[in-house]
Amino acid sequence: MAVIWCDQTPKKRCFDVEPVFGNIKQNHGFRRFMLRGEKKVEIEWRLLAIAQNLRKKTA
Repeated sequence: MAVIWCDQTPKKRCFDVEPVFGNIKQNHGFRRFMLRGEKKVEIEWRLLAIAQNLRKKTA
């Protein structure tokens, strides 16, 4: 079985995702979830992602 190392495989992602999290935290003041519970946090995070995408589309 051949071993493929990470530096030998082509890059699949051509963009960096960290600026999205930095933008949400710094520019929009999001520091912690208001709701508790895994399902509620998931819903809140998805709403944040939708808002971020809408901001990006309208800019």
